[in-house]
Amino acid sequence: MSRIDDLIAKHCPDGVRHVALSEVAEYSPTRVDAADLDGTSFVGVDNLVAEKGGRINASYLPNTTRLTAYESGDILLGNIRPYLKKVWLASNSGGCSGDVLAIRIKQAAQTSLTPEFLYYALSSDGFFAYNMQHAKGAKMPRGNKAAILNYVIPVPPLEVQRAIVEVLDTFSKLEAELEAELEAELEARKQQYEHYRTELVKCDDAPVFSVSEIVKGISSGRNKSRVDGGRFPVYGSTGQIGTTDETAYSGDSLLVARVGANAGRVNAVSGEYDVSDNTLIITPTETWDMRFAFHQLTRMNLNQYAVGGGQPLVTGKLLKNLKVHVPALTEQRRIAAILDKFDALVNDLSVGLPAELAARRQQYEHYRDKLLTFKELEVAA
Repeated sequence: MSRIDDLIAKHCPDGVRHVALSEVAEYSPTRVDAADLDGTSFVGVDNLVAEKGGRINASYLPNTTRLTAYESGDILLGNIRPYLKKVWLASNSGGCSGDVLAIRIKQAAQTSLTPEFLYYALSSDGFFAYNMQHAKGAKMPRGNKAAILNYVIPVPPLEVQRAIVEVLDTFSKLEAELEAELEAELEARKQQYEHYRTELVKCDDAPVFSVSEIVKGISSGRNKSRVDGGRFPVYGSTGQIGTTDETAYSGDSLLVARVGANAGRVNAVSGEYDVSDNTLIITPTETWDMRFAFHQLTRMNLNQYAVGGGQPLVTGKLLKNLKVHVPALTEQRRIAAILDKFDALVNDLSVGLPAELAARRQQYEHYRDKLLTFKELEVAA
């Protein structure tokens, strides 16, 4: 039997009291002057981090003179789009915007409920599911303040609360460490990939051609409409942006984002598809291997050639005038095969690491749910 099971058997073998949140907590009744706040003490919904990520310093200050005050130990909830799961256990005092709820343990309940235990109860997936169930509004749902206070939580003895918090703190620390390790691994692989791509596609001794000499053509896409559930993909500057039932192109092509922040971004596509009007279509000749061309153009960072200030633009004429080294076709294919393997590795990691994190978080939520689930104490009639 675990330590927590021992504590439950000792202090609450018949169950624990379950109460509505309103019995033990309330929304902060105090106010603070905005002039007394700075980036470290003001909390708006924008500097609460999604997925229970705590808070970051505010990049702007409130434009109202008085705000709801919060104190160390209060639980702050983002009240816009509850599904974002924005929650923070305050470690200092300050003020928060109207889109943030400051929940404070009532003075009479401070001897029976710890802020840390309440934080874990209100950061559980069960609470956020309840909050969304009672939220108001469709496009921009907001938590229902009255319903939140009706949420039922267990209140086990303090010894049990502290033991549960200790375990959940350890889980949180391990999760954060794992996330940092996996992200560092992905970043290292990306840097390694970029290094090899840069070195392999240099080909400084190979003949130089203008892009116009080694492509069949460069044109702009024309698609402006899509349908849900269409049979063919529609590609834009960021990749697939929708579907259609009518195709305009087939075969292998390179797509280059033509305008905007993504101008110069390169994608490789094949099959039957359509292309939006903010994207250029490049079809290499047989002398310029498709995959080699993809890696070569990506490495060139085409965004650096964009013209215009507020709305960067990459034109077909600009691309045709670019000079590239073109080695023998067999060498192009050898280089492309190596880089495709690195590309697959990085993409697998990009997919696999979030999946690994999601699995760990799901495991963590499972244990949190078990630790926060108690037999309800039957109250004598």
